[in-house]
Parts: sequence; C-alpha cells; structure tokens
Amino acid sequence: MPFIGAGHIWLIAILLIIVLIIWGPGKLPDVGAGMGRAIREFRKASAETKAEFSRATAPDPPVQPVAVTPVAPAAPAPATPGPVAEPAQVGAAAYSTDHVAGEGDHTAAS
Repeated sequence: MPFIGAGHIWLIAILLIIVLIIWGPGKLPDVGAGMGRAIREFRKASAETKAEFSRATAPDPPVQPVAVTPVAPAAPAPATPGPVAEPAQVGAAAYSTDHVAGEGDHTAAS
C-alpha cells in the first residue's frame, strides 16, 4: 500500500494512540473483533452479490428437446350406461305385506 511507508509511520502511530485513548486497553480486543466480523460479513455479501450478478448475466444453456414416445389412446367410455336400479318406494307400499307374529307389534299371528 502506498500510504504505509517510512514517512507516514508517524500518522499510523498517532492514529493508534487516539484509538487507545478513546476505547482504552480493555475494549481494544472487542473493537478489533467487531471490525473483523464486519469485514468478514462485507466480503461474504460482496461474494454473494458477485455470484448472483454473474448468474443473472450468464446466457441460458440451450434446452434439449425431450423425446416423447407415442401412447395408445385409452378405450372410450361406453356410450349408453348399463341398467339403472329403480329407487326405493316411499310410504306403506315399500314394506312387505307379510305379517310375522312377534315382530315389533306384539300381536298374535292371524
């Protein structure tokens, strides 16, 4: 780096003394850890952004056509439906007229 050299070392020393005065020797490791974490997160976000940009600008690969095998058509449904059951009758006619003694009415057989 061009700014770090023999002539500018005194600027770095002054900067380190000011940082030491502001945060003190006890907080200096925490400040360094926080700066390191921030730099790592910035690099990670930068790499993710660069990868997303390269994916977005990359040309799409040509699509290969898929071979389709012909399938025989299914058997057609019957045109006329089969016999339909008659609905049950509602009312007295729906019941059997044969009377069996002792079956619910407590009467004797006739």
